[in-house]
Amino acid sequence: MSRLPHVVVLGGGPAGCGAAFQLRRAGKATVTLLEKQDVVGGNAASFQWGGQWLDYGSHRLHHTCAPDILADIREMLGDDFGDFARHGRIRLRGEWLHFPIQTTDLLRRLDKGFALGMARDMVMTKVAKAAEGDTYASVLLANLGPTMSRHFYFPYGRKMWGKPPEALSGIQARKRVTAGSFAKLIKRLLKPVGGGNYYYMREGYGQISRAYATRAESLGAELAMRWGATSITRSTTPGYTWSVTAERDGEIRSIDCDHIWSTIPITLLAKMMQVPGDSPVMKAATQVHYRAMVLVYVKLPVDQFTTTDAHYFPEENVRVTRLSEPKNYFRSTEPKGTTVLCGEYPCAIGDELWTASDDDLAAIMARDAATAGIPFPSAPTDVMIRRLPQAYPIYLKGYEVPLGILDDWAGSQPNVLVYGRQGLFAHDNTHHALFMAYSAVDCLDGMTFDQAKWAGYREIFKSHVVED
Repeated sequence: MSRLPHVVVLGGGPAGCGAAFQLRRAGKATVTLLEKQDVVGGNAASFQWGGQWLDYGSHRLHHTCAPDILADIREMLGDDFGDFARHGRIRLRGEWLHFPIQTTDLLRRLDKGFALGMARDMVMTKVAKAAEGDTYASVLLANLGPTMSRHFYFPYGRKMWGKPPEALSGIQARKRVTAGSFAKLIKRLLKPVGGGNYYYMREGYGQISRAYATRAESLGAELAMRWGATSITRSTTPGYTWSVTAERDGEIRSIDCDHIWSTIPITLLAKMMQVPGDSPVMKAATQVHYRAMVLVYVKLPVDQFTTTDAHYFPEENVRVTRLSEPKNYFRSTEPKGTTVLCGEYPCAIGDELWTASDDDLAAIMARDAATAGIPFPSAPTDVMIRRLPQAYPIYLKGYEVPLGILDDWAGSQPNVLVYGRQGLFAHDNTHHALFMAYSAVDCLDGMTFDQAKWAGYREIFKSHVVED
């Protein structure tokens, strides 16, 4: 008797929830989604604190989202989905600039020395462009010149990834710097993506993942919340390929399946599949690194701190990289008399930021705000800390070699698919992760996964550039 393939999805972030929904909508598979947390969304989840919905840092849905995915999100969220003009600001050379940067603002606010340096660099990168090389530093210097690189992107890179620009791969620049040349910079100045607008949700950014999960469940997918996969072995049940062991509060279950679709970090997947510790695969896993992040949330006794949704800090006179006011993202006025700010602090697990107390982190955030010229109007009435151990991939020079070993290993496992932001060690937005999910479903044909078609999609994924 024929049956649908059973797909176990590891991880309930956007990529996992998107695949569960799309698999069930297309009627291509039965689905069990394992998520070790009690909510879906991963780093793109939302939670409630201080009477409002908060995200894990600053998130927004961009106008570069694929039309079919955008249509699905609109239909799922209805009136909870909004389109808003961005009101961001970036601190550069002691001045506040609108972000995304506007031409008139750039010319009016920045000093003449910086403007002359930019003009000189624009000419020189055209008439005598240096070789790009293979580092974050060399790629940016070749395309943008020293003025923007040394005053903006180099200090930003040191803060974000904790490494000197020369130690980072050139791929880091190509994936993370949207305006990576003067031609692209001018294009974005003259015609911002989406007209400078973004999409956001009434109940926080995590409402996207929750909507996908709810719809997937209504279509028959099993969402196994607080079930964390602990091991994956070959199934002994005739007709199945894999057996996934999962645990929740001391209870253990085994799930036979035909396909495993993993959105968890590929380094964790290798351990879960019990690859020998002395193998080249596990050695490669130790050479793939993530940047951690501490998120500091402070509650202030005012209706609104500023009208800005997010302040950006590329320079090194403060440790915070971004300070957002979640209330402003959906233009909310509730709750009255209080607002929450979120400060983002990239760090390494175990360093002084990661281990700092709540009060010390709140004090650091207050000092950073004052240094930037936007002091808190009064002392915070409450503080909360969230720690993300795997916030961003770090593309060290040569990282693609160990990552390639891991990717080749995963590709050699029958009916195992690695995808999503964490799975592919990618600097990607949520709409990219959802595109990966939809693409994966397109490749499933009966019991067979079309590897040739997936390889074509992987080439498209390489063109993804992060929108901030």
